Amino acid sequence: MSVKFIGYIGFNNASETQAAVRSRALDIDYVDAAAKAQEEGGFDRVLIPFASNSPESQIVAAHAAARTTRLGFLVAHRPGFTQPTVAARQLATLDQLSNGRVAVHIITGGADDEMARDGDTKSVKAERYARTDEYLTILRQEWTASKPFDHQGRFYDIRQAFSAIKPDNLPVFFGGSSDEAIEVAGRHADVYALWGETLAAVQDTVRAVRKSAARFGRSPGFSLSLRPVIADTEEAAWKRAAEIEEQVRENRVAAGLPITGHRPPNAGSLRLLETASTNRQDKRLWTGVAALTGAAGNSTGLVGTPEQVADAMLDYYDIGIDHFLVRGFDPLGDSIVYGRELLPLVRAKVAEHDAARLALAG
Repeated sequence: MSVKFIGYIGFNNASETQAAVRSRALDIDYVDAAAKAQEEGGFDRVLIPFASNSPESQIVAAHAAARTTRLGFLVAHRPGFTQPTVAARQLATLDQLSNGRVAVHIITGGADDEMARDGDTKSVKAERYARTDEYLTILRQEWTASKPFDHQGRFYDIRQAFSAIKPDNLPVFFGGSSDEAIEVAGRHADVYALWGETLAAVQDTVRAVRKSAARFGRSPGFSLSLRPVIADTEEAAWKRAAEIEEQVRENRVAAGLPITGHRPPNAGSLRLLETASTNRQDKRLWTGVAALTGAAGNSTGLVGTPEQVADAMLDYYDIGIDHFLVRGFDPLGDSIVYGRELLPLVRAKVAEHDAARLALAG
């Protein structure tokens, strides 16, 4: 089993600890620099995020693909707002224009207020996952059908659909921790995406998704999202983590955002927030930012020297994680450091680990 690394390109060099370099929703210079830095740093893909108030992820991915030659793109996409046949052709076109460098990350959406901003004011979470299930069924049919097809379901009524353009290579990533999400993941996910949790919690989820996927004769990969904090010494790394935590606290207080009493709307954040009740877990899992932000998205990290963090990542690899999505609190600067100091170490350790396992088996 090989290991893949996914980086991150937001729309400006902003994070929980710092404002954007320029007060622009879309900083083209940042997008170009981040794409080139992560291609040079050996990342396999970069995630282009999606939100109801952000620039459009597919268009940003198309721009970044034109500025690079090898880097892949994981395009976040929310089903339910574009007809699945149209989305299928859009993604297939992007796949062709990028020479097969695109994957799609399906984000069903759990927060009612976020969904309402794009006009979805009546659905509930379980219904959204049912819609995503049907959406992905049509998406894949549009990508593979050799002749026009009909589809009549609960959410979509399609007649004689057909796409002349097909993707060469377009994996579907999928996230979600509820029972409904695990069911959809088993049916459709090529790679199931998790946030950074304890080894025990990640292993439980991997088992649940594998069990769900096995019913459909499928065997997905697994991606773990982390915010590594690395330094020359372990002491310095934990000092930097504490500084990041304090900066997040100050920024949220200044912005009038809560730092306690969070009630996230989705199962994954609720579980991660429970994990964050203890600041450190396992060998070096750090949950300080998750606790402050209500486990909002990718908010946990591994802390230590590059060697220590690489060893911790190998522990996750050993229980089935074959993709790591890593991004920092200084998005551009940290991605350069990861490419130089962390990714080569993890790849070397994985190669050594796999060689030793093959030797024992043989």
